Amino acid sequence: MSIVDKYNSRADKVNSLACVGLDADFEKLPEKSLKEQFPQFSFNKYIIDVTHEFAAAFKANIAFYEARGEEGMKELKMTMDYLRGSHPDIFTICDAKRADIGNTNRGYVTSILDWLGFDAMTLHPYLGREALEPFLARPDKGAIILCRTSNPGAGELQDLKVDGKPVWQIVAEKVRDEWNANENCMLVVGATYPEEMKTIRAITGEMTFLVPGIGAQGGELESAVQAGVNKAKKGMIVNSSRGVIFAEDPAKAARELRDGINQYR
Repeated sequence: MSIVDKYNSRADKVNSLACVGLDADFEKLPEKSLKEQFPQFSFNKYIIDVTHEFAAAFKANIAFYEARGEEGMKELKMTMDYLRGSHPDIFTICDAKRADIGNTNRGYVTSILDWLGFDAMTLHPYLGREALEPFLARPDKGAIILCRTSNPGAGELQDLKVDGKPVWQIVAEKVRDEWNANENCMLVVGATYPEEMKTIRAITGEMTFLVPGIGAQGGELESAVQAGVNKAKKGMIVNSSRGVIFAEDPAKAARELRDGINQYR
């Protein structure tokens, strides 16, 4: 089974393209979690337990754990051990936005993909294929390349034209034509730019997109899903973090995300 097949199998199993973002911001954790010995892990375990039936994937932004140093990384490891032990079929993503050169990259591969055990991680393309090669060379792991990000300032560089094409289009074409030899590449395409997403879908065919930007960032679910699904009515990992995990009822929020996506795909 390829790494993309793992995601698609989980998506089919639970009829969901929803991804729950485990962005356990320590300052926002509920009092109940803060009283536990391992507050971030306790909070994550609760979220996993009440939302997993609606989720095709879980994504952790590593910054919320690195900010707490040794304790935070320990609790991220505990979270991943729990996920892999209890729900090994769920697709897991580390939002780390890495890519460097030489031994630095091998360290990222070892720490994030092997020690922590994530199925995939986000990577930036700015240093070119040289920097991405250690990740691309792992067919058992997903390389999720930043293409058209969801933030308001994304266009400052991504909209610059090179030979008449915006940079985000060139990235999409590079991934399609040169970097996806092991069929383990995916793209980050923000829900806040549905017209660009439609173009990227046309460029990349059936490739899977990680789609941030729904909810707090202003992305609109209907337009994103209609622009982003592939011919199989999949091809998207639609992430919501704050909108689910800090909701009054996270299970309800995750179910509504799943059902909303399904309504439009």
